[in-house]
Amino acid sequence: MMTKKTTSASSAFLILFLCQMITALEVPLDPILLKELSQPPTITQQSPKDYIVDPRENIVIQCEAKGKPPPSFSWTRNGTHFDIDKDARVTVKPNSGTLVINIMNGGKAEAYEGVYQCTARNERGAAISNNIVIRSSRSPLWTKEKVEPKHVREGDPLVLHCSPPVGLPPPIIFWMDNSFQRLPQNERVSQGLNGDLYFSNVKPEDTREDYICYARFNHTQTIQQKQPISVKVFSMDSLNETISANLSDTDFYGAKPLTERRPTLLTPVGSTSNKVELRGNVLLLECIAEGLPTPVIRWIKEGGELPINRTFFENFKKTLKIIEVSEADSGKYKCVARNPLGSTHHTITVTVKAAPYWITAPRNLVLSPGEDGTLICRANGNPKPNISWLTNGVPIAIAPEDPSRKVDGDTIIFSDVQERSSAVYQCNASNEYGYLLANAFVNVLAEPPRILTPANKLYQVIANNPALLDCAFFGSPVPEIEWFKGVKGSILRGDLYVFHDNGTLEIPVAQKDSTGTYTCVARNKLGKVQNEVHLEVKDPTMIIKQPEYKIIQRGGQVSFECTIKHDPTLIPAITWVKDNGELPDDERFIIHKDSLAIMNVTDKDDGTYTCVANTTLDSVSASAVLTVVDRPNPPFDLELTDQLERSIQLSWIPGYDNKSPITNFVIEYEDGMHEPGVWHYQTEVLGTQTTVQLKLSPYVNYSFRVIAVNEIGRSQPSEASEQYLTKAAKPDENPSGVQGIGSEPDNLVIIWEPLKGFQSNGPGLQYKVSWRQKDVGDEWTSVIVANVSKYIVSGTPTFVPYEIKVQALNDLGYAPEPAEVIGHSGEDLPMVAPGNVQVHIVNSTLAKVHWDPVPLKTVRGHLQGYRIYYWKVQSLSKRRRRHVEKKILTFSGNKTHGMLPGLEPYSSYKLNVRVVNGKGEGPASSDKLFKTPEGVPSSPSFLKITNPTLDSLTLEWGLPTHPNGVLIAYTLKFQPINSTHELGPLVEIRIPANETSLILSNLNYSTRYKFYFYAQTSVGAGSQITEEAVTIMDEGKMAMASRQVDIATQGWFIGLMCAVALLILILLIVCFIRRNKGGKYPVKEKEDAHADPEIQPMKEDDGTFGEYSDAEDHKPLKKGSRTPSDRTVKKEDSDDSLVDYGEGVNGQFNEDGSFIGQYSGKKEKEPAEGNESSEAPSPVNAMNSFV
Repeated sequence: MMTKKTTSASSAFLILFLCQMITALEVPLDPILLKELSQPPTITQQSPKDYIVDPRENIVIQCEAKGKPPPSFSWTRNGTHFDIDKDARVTVKPNSGTLVINIMNGGKAEAYEGVYQCTARNERGAAISNNIVIRSSRSPLWTKEKVEPKHVREGDPLVLHCSPPVGLPPPIIFWMDNSFQRLPQNERVSQGLNGDLYFSNVKPEDTREDYICYARFNHTQTIQQKQPISVKVFSMDSLNETISANLSDTDFYGAKPLTERRPTLLTPVGSTSNKVELRGNVLLLECIAEGLPTPVIRWIKEGGELPINRTFFENFKKTLKIIEVSEADSGKYKCVARNPLGSTHHTITVTVKAAPYWITAPRNLVLSPGEDGTLICRANGNPKPNISWLTNGVPIAIAPEDPSRKVDGDTIIFSDVQERSSAVYQCNASNEYGYLLANAFVNVLAEPPRILTPANKLYQVIANNPALLDCAFFGSPVPEIEWFKGVKGSILRGDLYVFHDNGTLEIPVAQKDSTGTYTCVARNKLGKVQNEVHLEVKDPTMIIKQPEYKIIQRGGQVSFECTIKHDPTLIPAITWVKDNGELPDDERFIIHKDSLAIMNVTDKDDGTYTCVANTTLDSVSASAVLTVVDRPNPPFDLELTDQLERSIQLSWIPGYDNKSPITNFVIEYEDGMHEPGVWHYQTEVLGTQTTVQLKLSPYVNYSFRVIAVNEIGRSQPSEASEQYLTKAAKPDENPSGVQGIGSEPDNLVIIWEPLKGFQSNGPGLQYKVSWRQKDVGDEWTSVIVANVSKYIVSGTPTFVPYEIKVQALNDLGYAPEPAEVIGHSGEDLPMVAPGNVQVHIVNSTLAKVHWDPVPLKTVRGHLQGYRIYYWKVQSLSKRRRRHVEKKILTFSGNKTHGMLPGLEPYSSYKLNVRVVNGKGEGPASSDKLFKTPEGVPSSPSFLKITNPTLDSLTLEWGLPTHPNGVLIAYTLKFQPINSTHELGPLVEIRIPANETSLILSNLNYSTRYKFYFYAQTSVGAGSQITEEAVTIMDEGKMAMASRQVDIATQGWFIGLMCAVALLILILLIVCFIRRNKGGKYPVKEKEDAHADPEIQPMKEDDGTFGEYSDAEDHKPLKKGSRTPSDRTVKKEDSDDSLVDYGEGVNGQFNEDGSFIGQYSGKKEKEPAEGNESSEAPSPVNAMNSFV
């Protein structure tokens, strides 16, 4: 199941409500606006009406208010002005009206008890607080009293009175012993609401000396203790013994026996009572009864039902508790106490009164001059409260007159207000149970419109969800609000939009095309203002691959997938929860990007797993249930019933199925007499059965066990049942598997499967073995044997049939007559070889052999088939013998032909055929010679390519390992490969069979070739072998490089270079001298401007002089270089590169093999290395421009 919730991104920057009733508005709690606007005081925080203070701490009476200008504060105490300055212990918090009374240094809280009221005042009016009644908490000690021990007779009722001291607030009562352990309570013994301990009837175990009542005063965090009460309970037996010891035998004595009695109420007394409770409070009604046996309490409401969801029973149903009572809970409640001897009842008449509560509390009014408005103050209660009005804390009847104001009961009507009409009004609703006081100001303002929502605010919502665009505003009179979309859009109207009184524009179903800029315009008679906001509508987040319901075995692993699709501008966060809570803190839970994996699953992992994908705008979730299953628990409580000689009934109780239904039960048995410790399968029944009728065998000491099976597997076996021994009987069956097979040509071996222990059915198990030769009319010959499963009959003819039977017997008699079987005496080797052996060649590797069968009488045993021995004499192509390895093929049954596969072509073979029986092989037929024809050869043993030159390669090869005939030729095919690994045209050459090498000429230089080579016989071409090789580079370019090196060794060249070096040195000296004289000579720029391009090789990129480079300079060569950067010679008209194939030439050589680059900026004797990086042009290369 998948659930989805969408959280709108639109939230009002400031909360602004327009009051539609009479055009009045509230001032938004905008800090900037509040700084600018005048506002009457408003009480924001005050102490509770009934304020009980701790006498050990300072008294803090709160009074906080806001307004513009900030209000000043004053206090009254007990109706008169409280002059704070005259009492050094009383201070007021800065910028506040909160009083702090310091009693920590010798002051007394009782001295400051009274009724306090705070007034907050500024030029716009005065607000007042509730009447705050200050009382000091009290926790008095118990009055000293002498507590008499309680002596009570067993079964009588008892009440232990607590009578705690009167505290403020009232204490919490509980009973404990001297060890501070709470005394146990139950239906018989319980504590009442007044703190007394009630015993419906006492028992001897109630005797103790430490019944102690404790009173805990939470406000002062103190506990007071009453003197311990001693209770002694006399039992009837001990009381009679005491009386008997003190009276003579002639006196009549004896306490009355313990008698039962009907209930009577200990509290409340009488049959009726009354209870008054206030609306919203908790109603507690109590009935505690005495009686023997202990009575049970039941509650009913006459003429109605006890309220559902608000009714609770406490103190063992002796207390009825109804929370949040209302007038509807008034009525008669009856408690009934009942025991087996009768009942009693008490009726409590409940009346619910109500202190005043608001129906409509007055709200602040912000009006502009000339407007109308109303303040409404409506309250209810029981009795109905009186409504009175005050203005600025003064009863309205004696307040200064205001012509714009008219009082009409619970309503004040304002008309044509002016700025002097600003004031704070108080509404007081009171009855005998309490009062309500509310402040509401009337603030008359003239203000042009203001928009409080920040400009250019961005709203983001999910498509198909509501979009709320705020336009929090203020103005007096109340401005009118209009909305536009786009820069030059028209005013928004119609059903597609909802316009709220607080200025908010709602788009109920935002779509992608709702994206854009929206303009809010606010107007009143004092001006106009506008603001732009922006809306972006995003694609919803979706779960496209949800987790699926999984059933997994305990100990396994499981994975839940959760793949989501979301708006690309939103960043999702995926979390997993289990059963609506966090995942267990366990390393077995592995969270991947799109999945949750649980390793080594346990029973605790069972539950609902939910994938939650959250973005800043929406949230989606999908859940799946994981059910952890396992093999069942073993059955238990096995029971044997209906025990008969050949049957018994077994019953059991199934174990827990581990959430995979049990499909069947397997019943196994143990034979404790014959095979102790070995369990055998007996039967199985459906998983819905828990009993089974079992068939039994005689003379078996049975034990049974049950295994439960479900889809997961088999349970552990149950505990074994009790043992059951059946009576002995003669055998029911005979041995199975009876056979007659001779081990020698003159005997008959009779074998059988012996009966198992439980099949013997009794003691003294034996076997009667009988035999006679078939079809000759002989009588049965019999022997009786025991503890064996084989009997040998000697002196029999070779391989003749016998009739055989084996019968079981024990001390109680024979088994039924056994069935007869046919056996044979022993076999001997066959006497005759197969004749007329013929060979037909099918192909070079396959031949078919035919032969004539031998007479069955000469087989002298069971014919198993014919066996062909064949071997290779020699290969016709190699003309040499080798070690003879004979191969054997057996053809079962009475076959007269067979195929010989896997022969070698062009070879000579021999074979013979023999007949086979159970004893072995007969004599071999005469050897038959045959030859196989030629076949195709194998691939040449090797192909080597050597001596690469500019345009030739030498190929060498070896003969095929298996010529398979006479070789008539070789075939060579080859084709070039270019730098993009494309194959060129294929060339084919036929080579005589006696050749072992070939020189290929007229090849392209610096080119890779691929070669295909194979041999042929008259039958056809054999397998091919392939190789690749490369010709060497262009010799012309090598010669040119060689000439460059030769020029560098000429004397005139060396002299020229020295002159150039000297000239450069002179120029450098001149530049240095001129610079020291203060002149600037841009040598670099001058040389760049006048350099001779024929002499100075230039860098192609920046035109700078190509200077010498040492061995560490690995910059690639530019246009002036004669050698490519990879130090390989490239063919100018070809893209082929030898280096691409990994076997190309890595250096450049002259005709004499010297390395071209040996003088290029390196030391003369440094060895050439063909795999180094390229270098900058050398002086030799630079001089090539003169050639």
